Amino acid sequence: MKYHIIINSVKTVEQLHNAWTNDDYIALLDRFGFPDAANSKPNELKELLAMAITDFEPNEAAAIVLDYKLSEELGEGQIDQISHDMLIDKVSEEYSDISLHHQLFNINQLLYQAYNGTFFNTKATTVEFQITPNEDVTKENVLKALDKTLAKNSIIKRLYADHLAGKQSFDDAESIIWDLEPKGDNSYVMTTSEYWMSRDEFTEAEYDVDVFPFESDEEIN
Repeated sequence: MKYHIIINSVKTVEQLHNAWTNDDYIALLDRFGFPDAANSKPNELKELLAMAITDFEPNEAAAIVLDYKLSEELGEGQIDQISHDMLIDKVSEEYSDISLHHQLFNINQLLYQAYNGTFFNTKATTVEFQITPNEDVTKENVLKALDKTLAKNSIIKRLYADHLAGKQSFDDAESIIWDLEPKGDNSYVMTTSEYWMSRDEFTEAEYDVDVFPFESDEEIN
């Protein structure tokens, strides 16, 4: 498939809209010892949670939020380890299970804001672009289409060269792109971690690109 790509904007953001709901704040406040949060004003919940969080040591607070959000994906030992690692490393970007990067980013930023530092200030990247034709616009194909504009030292190029070229199945694309939102006509907004794509790595604003699908041996035969 040949696409024509126009990059309208690339932005660095420190938090994502709607990452946490009021129900999340109420549930977390209960875990941090504030059981009557449901009776609080909705616009005060986030501030109340920030105050409740800072009554705990940073690694203890991290463990509580990790358990709330990821207890089904992580064991107790993993939660304990990550709660300590978050204070010394960018776990939300570099944790080996990339399917959890999005959740870890949101957790990290909640804690970073509550403590006004202490945790790493991880960032996300949003890309507003147009793609023509507006066909088969999947996360995998978007990554393959954006490959042409990314700088040669981009980590996604280094780790996924064969996947981007269609030589290997690219299942990780579903986790690398956190959100792909259509905006009407041929326009989309893509959100990912700055770890995968940073604003400075985009080299072309408009270009044509050939995207090659992966074909397994079974499909070829």
